Amino acid sequence: MRRVASELGAGTMTLYHYVRTKDELVILMDDAIMGELLIPDGEMPSDWREALTLIARRTRDALARHPWTLEVMGDAQLGPNGIRHMEQSVAAVAQLDVDDVTRFEIITLVDDFVFGYAVRNRLPGPDDPEAMEKWLERASAYVDEQVATGEFPHITAIMPEGGMAAFWEQLQEADFEDGRFERGLKRLLDGIALSL
Repeated sequence: MRRVASELGAGTMTLYHYVRTKDELVILMDDAIMGELLIPDGEMPSDWREALTLIARRTRDALARHPWTLEVMGDAQLGPNGIRHMEQSVAAVAQLDVDDVTRFEIITLVDDFVFGYAVRNRLPGPDDPEAMEKWLERASAYVDEQVATGEFPHITAIMPEGGMAAFWEQLQEADFEDGRFERGLKRLLDGIALSL
């Protein structure tokens, strides 16, 4: 709270006049971020797949701008923008000829994909480049040592020359390739459409 007050150029006690606790502040911040997910009036596609795709993209983009939200998601309570987001999500699948439980399952499947994508795009290991390089060296050496035992034939089959360090580089390129999100979302929606 002191840091927030400092960045706002206000006294800590002044901030407590508006926000009583850190938890209350997180709730307000979370609801502000949920506002970024909202599709402006008149811009919601009528096709369920297009609507869910737009919602998924907006969610992905908001999570990329505010990665800390992935750490506090379970702590926040639903606010007005969260309810509006839920309303838009339900509206996106309202035309489907399925029961309400199935509608929510479809919404949740898309959310799970988007949140999984956001978590996956956060690099493991330290934020400091030097510390990250050392972490990667240790991790690569360990994996290379384990693969050399012969106990992991499937990993051995896909491991490029250069071992885990080279494989890590390939994985990083694939993870951050721009079309991966769109391909994954399309495949998920294709599967839902097929099941319907």
